[in-house]
Amino acid sequence: MRRRILLAILMAVTVTACALGIPLGFSATAVVESLTREELGARARQIAATLDDEVANDRDIDLEQVELGVPTGGHLLVTLPDSEERFEFGANLQGETVTEEVPIVQHGTVRLSIDAGPMRTTQTQVALLVVLVVIAAIGGGTAVATVTARRLARPLRHVADRASRLGAGDFRLDRTRYDVEELDSVAEALDASATALAQLVQRERELVGDVSHQLRSRLTSLQLRIEELTVVPDKEVASEAQAALEQAERLADVLDDLMAAAREARSAGAMPVDLAAELPGIADEWRAPLRAVGRSLKVRIEAGLYAKVSPGRLREVIGVLLDNALRHGSGTVTLAAREGVAASGGETVVIEVADMGPGVPDELAEHVFERGVSGGGSTGLGLALARALIDSDGGRLELSVKRPATFTVFLPVPRAGDVQGVRWPAERSPR
Repeated sequence: MRRRILLAILMAVTVTACALGIPLGFSATAVVESLTREELGARARQIAATLDDEVANDRDIDLEQVELGVPTGGHLLVTLPDSEERFEFGANLQGETVTEEVPIVQHGTVRLSIDAGPMRTTQTQVALLVVLVVIAAIGGGTAVATVTARRLARPLRHVADRASRLGAGDFRLDRTRYDVEELDSVAEALDASATALAQLVQRERELVGDVSHQLRSRLTSLQLRIEELTVVPDKEVASEAQAALEQAERLADVLDDLMAAAREARSAGAMPVDLAAELPGIADEWRAPLRAVGRSLKVRIEAGLYAKVSPGRLREVIGVLLDNALRHGSGTVTLAAREGVAASGGETVVIEVADMGPGVPDELAEHVFERGVSGGGSTGLGLALARALIDSDGGRLELSVKRPATFTVFLPVPRAGDVQGVRWPAERSPR
């Protein structure tokens, strides 16, 4: 895009410079010739007027009195119709000349000639000056084009990157503006889309969760009712009840498979991520906002720590937690990552975001992840969305400590077969 903008501006500048420079060059050379002839004609007319007085008074032609009117190196030729004699002054000129001829009132002509070489030299100099002006204009246009191309290409790349991050699930708002009306409109549209997509994802997660919960509850109740019918004395009724119970159990299995498939589809972008390489880059985005309010950010990450997560969702979730610490916390913010133990006894990866603020009030702690719930006047969407996003990758987000507020992200440990071609670090100890 930058190259196209640069070439377009250069083409416009070059065409404009040539369209103006070529006619200007011709006009300048024509003006030089016109001025030369005009000056030569004025000298010839002055000589003709002097000689006319001589002829009118019947005096002999004397060219000495008009020799000052002849340019240096010029040639003067006076002819009278009633006389075969020709009066000349100056050296004979060879090659191209510039000649002006004017009549004498008392009959006769005055022809004044000069060498055309000096005029052609001046025309060449003027033409070269015009060429230099054109080159300078193109050079100036190149500089302007370069600056303009950079000014336009940089925000275009930023918009493209913003759209890419949005497609990857990063719904954070980006307040960067470019002082270009059209690009600012695109940025506003992307922010609006991010908000709409975030709300849509949150509603979808809630709907799926509600539907699965309701179906599971109704199905469990149905199974209990049918189990009661399997022990009635009527063998025919008990047999039919047993068959119905088997169908209900199959339906429960199908529901579990569907929910597992839905979770797997949502986490299709999850991959092994080296947290020691990914988290510092995320933290760097928040150092400047924290520094602006006199706060700092510390990062502590164990080496060789891998988690199975979508990079875009990880950026979104950690960004939400750091933004929450910036808005509602105080003091130093800490971002830490370490190995942990899951509730089931297996391994997990733990990422913690904590600050030194007053923490989360008791009455708000149980509802902090609900949509629309906020203790600081914000939209209340960020934490709810962050939990939904991390849940879609098979992880979990919890408020582990209320005071000071500490939010903990639990992520699954990737298996060696999750992505082909990944070199896994050697295990430090037997499992």
